[in-house]
Amino acid sequence: MGGHSFAETSQLPINYDVVKDVSQTCSACHGLRYLDRAQGYDTSEEWSHLITSMVSLPPPRLSAISEYLATQYPHKHHRAPRLITGDTDIVIDEWVTPTLGQRTRDPIEAPDGSIWWTGMWASLVGRLDPQTGEMREYPLPSSARPHSIVPDENGFIWYTGNSNSTIGRLDPTNGQITEYTTQARDPHTAVFHPNGNLYFTSQHSNMLGRLDPSSGQITEIETRRKPYGIKVGKGGDLFIAFNGTNAIGRMTPQTLDISYYVVPDERTRIRRLDIDSKGDVWFVNSSLGKIGKLEIATGAVTQWDSPSGPLSHPYSMTVIDDIVWYNESGMRPDALVRFDPKTEKFQSWAVPSGIGIIRHTWETREGDLLIHQSSSNRVGRVRIGN
Repeated sequence: MGGHSFAETSQLPINYDVVKDVSQTCSACHGLRYLDRAQGYDTSEEWSHLITSMVSLPPPRLSAISEYLATQYPHKHHRAPRLITGDTDIVIDEWVTPTLGQRTRDPIEAPDGSIWWTGMWASLVGRLDPQTGEMREYPLPSSARPHSIVPDENGFIWYTGNSNSTIGRLDPTNGQITEYTTQARDPHTAVFHPNGNLYFTSQHSNMLGRLDPSSGQITEIETRRKPYGIKVGKGGDLFIAFNGTNAIGRMTPQTLDISYYVVPDERTRIRRLDIDSKGDVWFVNSSLGKIGKLEIATGAVTQWDSPSGPLSHPYSMTVIDDIVWYNESGMRPDALVRFDPKTEKFQSWAVPSGIGIIRHTWETREGDLLIHQSSSNRVGRVRIGN
């Protein structure tokens, strides 16, 4: 949501048109189609709570818009997730990030235990002290629109400049930014390798890249359609999720040679993946509402239906102690799902502010899970019990 053309007064003007206000305010940032795709709310109080995480409005306008949306966009009960009970207890802590409408996403943990996130639409990165709740935001070049971030062992924060063809490095001690220009127009997700190099995907450029931080040299290669998530495997090779074809890529870090594992069904699209203790690859089959495992030794693929069905759109994935954690981004509220490969049992929870959506998750050093909600500008930590 964004601003509005008429003066901000304590009362609505006589000729106030709430439909026009909704159209102008919402479309300033994200377009009205998001209202049709949203879960909806039955009360003006719920809509008001959401709106205030996106934009600051005078009370009369906030009230008028909230009441209108509650009438026109009530809760869509058919999109509710199928929640599965189980024995694991979790606690979800959430923090609202300072800049409204930034589309908070992709949290990570730095070596000092702080939590960082990107505010893609505001071209910033932020730091959260989870002990005190104190937050600080660092502005980046306005054209950067960082998609994801990753820390290095020295405490620098690296980001993918998704809109200005850069990989950037932020020094948190002084806010200094160093940019490295890529051939790809849209660096997407990055990961550090034990060899010290940064490897990254570029979804719409159909490219993969390697950055040597010591020299600044970038090497890029063309690949299959829409490389998305990327992780380092147990043997040092990199595994890549493809969101434009039914494949998982395997790339050697030294030569950037890449081979592909085919995942059954040409409709398969994979956003994120992770590696278990055996070195096998777990992935979300976003387009078909499944999760799957790729056995590296044999190439065999096994898949399981996600609890909420084929439209659940699994998105993020992190494997913690060989337990698979992911989310059902197609559901409202967004559902966090746990899958135990040994028992093949699922358990799931509604994310408290789950209007959408978790796009990336991160395991902390204490074995907790970092999540976020882009639409309501929240960073979250899932404290995992027994």
